[in-house]
Amino acid sequence: MLAAILVGAAIYAFVMERDSLLAFLGADPAEEAAPEEAAATQSGEADAPETVGVVAIRSSAREIDSAVILRGQTEADRQVELRAETTGQIVSPPLRKGAFVEEGEELCRLDPGTRQASLAEAEARLAEAKSRLPEAEARVPEAEARVEEARARLIESRARLREAEINANAASRLSRDGFASDTRVAQTEAEVEGARAGITSAEATLRAAESGLETVAAGIEAARAGVQSAEAAVASAEREIARLVIRAPFAGLLESDTAELGSLLQPGGLCATVIQLDPVMLVGFIPETEVSRAEVGAKATAQLASGESVAGEVIFVSRSADPTTRTFRVEIAVPNPELSLRDGQTAEIEISAAGKLAHLLPQSALTLNDAGVLGVRVVDDKSAAKFMPVELLRDTPTGVFVTGLPETAEVIVIGQEFVTDGVPVAPSFREIGQ
Repeated sequence: MLAAILVGAAIYAFVMERDSLLAFLGADPAEEAAPEEAAATQSGEADAPETVGVVAIRSSAREIDSAVILRGQTEADRQVELRAETTGQIVSPPLRKGAFVEEGEELCRLDPGTRQASLAEAEARLAEAKSRLPEAEARVPEAEARVEEARARLIESRARLREAEINANAASRLSRDGFASDTRVAQTEAEVEGARAGITSAEATLRAAESGLETVAAGIEAARAGVQSAEAAVASAEREIARLVIRAPFAGLLESDTAELGSLLQPGGLCATVIQLDPVMLVGFIPETEVSRAEVGAKATAQLASGESVAGEVIFVSRSADPTTRTFRVEIAVPNPELSLRDGQTAEIEISAAGKLAHLLPQSALTLNDAGVLGVRVVDDKSAAKFMPVELLRDTPTGVFVTGLPETAEVIVIGQEFVTDGVPVAPSFREIGQ
């Protein structure tokens, strides 16, 4: 019990009466408090954030060409298969594939057979038909004269009828008054009937004359139809002879041998295949997300699989997408005067598009945030690190071009992986390329 009382008193004195106990023992309470204050000060300094040293560059945006990249191949500007339109045996020596031919040059000639005789017969029929036409036209004046003569007779007959009717009326009146005999009256009435018969005869003659004129006109039309038919026969014979020679429709290269001497060509039989390689076409298919950036007239370059570089101009951008791939056909004309480019070569094509403002940064400056977004860390106006997302435009030997940053930015290139947003940084700057 006594020991417990003594221990309790000691603990009370050390805890509750510490200052009095220290004074009794001769110690300074301020000296005891100093270590505690120092410990508290060190704890406060540990809670404050530390400044991180990083390396940054001052980058300014510049305008660059934003090229559209696609893969394609070369194609001949024109390619045609020349086929026979008539039947015949080849009588011309063959030309070998790879030969250059001029426009209009003879490639295949067929045996004419009896076609010249058919043409001569058609020309003779044409001459005969043409000779009949003047003869038919010469009958027109005679037929017209007969019509006029019949009309004159009809007019004369009508005049005689009127005269006879007047004489008959006069004789009838005189007979009623006793001044003319019944014989006179009968004679005048007979004259009236005769005049009427003359009119009927004149009308029949007029109809016959008009019918004759129509017959003459029909003969003229038949003669003209005969001339036209003969002319068509001549044209057909001449066309058949013209089909005997197959010529190159344009200057180009023979992609195949022409038909062999002595071979028989039927209508549709192949004579030769001709291609034109100047200019040569670069053909590619652009995705629908990029098609609005390709315009007709834009400059384009291409790197062929052989290592050769060529340049040309966009001449066509399709308005209709391929239903399977949802891509649009693009054609680029490339001069090929030496015919060094061939049909079907693979090409990596770059089409120039409207320029964009972009920053050239070292590829090592790119990083990802916690959400996996590509970007860089910059020094903000409070000298703290800040993540900014960017879009990659182009990769170059000296760095990458990116967009999404302000026109000027202080980009951290070393140490960006050791800071997060809001962490104070002490940047040391260097020039791009150092």
